[in-house]
Amino acid sequence: MHSFPAGPAPSYYALRIRPALTSFVDEVCATLARLCAYLMALALIAISGIALWDHLPDVTALDTSPKDGWSLAARPVPAFAVSQFIFPGKTEIYEIFRHPEGGRKDVFRWRGSGGTPVAELEIYRPGGEIDQAGPAVGRELEAAGIIDSKFGTVSLFRQAGGTEAARSCLGFSRRVDESGLQLAGWSCLGEDLPTRRIAIACMLNRLVLLAAGNDTKLAQTFVHAEARRSDCTASGAPALSADWLTGADNPRLRGAM
Repeated sequence: MHSFPAGPAPSYYALRIRPALTSFVDEVCATLARLCAYLMALALIAISGIALWDHLPDVTALDTSPKDGWSLAARPVPAFAVSQFIFPGKTEIYEIFRHPEGGRKDVFRWRGSGGTPVAELEIYRPGGEIDQAGPAVGRELEAAGIIDSKFGTVSLFRQAGGTEAARSCLGFSRRVDESGLQLAGWSCLGEDLPTRRIAIACMLNRLVLLAAGNDTKLAQTFVHAEARRSDCTASGAPALSADWLTGADNPRLRGAM
């Protein structure tokens, strides 16, 4: 009888190694696939981060809120008003700024033809932030005497520098101790210093209170101020006097402050 050749029977170990190798290869492929997906996700995040970084300056430019905590009120309810008869043909802008610690600033801005700023008035009611309103007097500013108003005497400032000072705008500052109210601003109205002084006094005399809320001291301040109010021409009389303190020009012996 012829014998048929028989192949060697697969060993026990070969039957176990092949599935193990196949499973190992499958696991490696799956791991590589997951790793590729992870790297692609990281790349996508990096691309998105770079795109956001490129747009960061534009977002910063849109942030117009003051860096010192003051924020512009979205729907301001006016608490003050100034007669428009002293600003004929001027555009008025009224803004209210609030501080998280309770302070409030009501700001009037007037612009002439072409949008040129001509005057500004800030009414500051301090809160816990204890801000100080009014222009600081340093080497670039010098005292320009005082004027009278319904709120009392008001300190004036101007740009230091000889003949240039005579043509400069005037800044002003006044603190009402009874209520803590602080008035500050500047004005370029008028052809010379005497008329600009009168314009500032008139601005303050025409400032009226519309709503005091629960601030009784503020209401009393305006009640007492109205009793002292005079017409704009009379309020500017001290600016035209020859007195060394309230004269229209700053005395040379005092110099810059």
